[in-house]
Amino acid sequence: MATVSSTTTNAELWAAYDDNASYEEDGSRTKALAFKTCCMILLRRRPNMATRGEQQMSFESIKLQLEDVSAWLEAHPSSSGETGHRTRYFAMENYRG
Repeated sequence: MATVSSTTTNAELWAAYDDNASYEEDGSRTKALAFKTCCMILLRRRPNMATRGEQQMSFESIKLQLEDVSAWLEAHPSSSGETGHRTRYFAMENYRG
């Protein structure tokens, strides 16, 4: 079950985003998956750009972090049989010795 959902408030979403940002340091697929979900929800909820006085903020970095976490997850496949990953095994059927 996801740590965040459509009913998660923005404050809770940002907290989960921060809490799971250390997925790479911790080597945690669980945190990486939660971080990816946070990025996806933030990208859907966010404006393209926000301006306050003379300050501008773009959310492009979240899109880049989503790409980074997706690549990290691909490079660190699950050993628990998550769907979407091909299981590899050693076979001797074509071995000639």
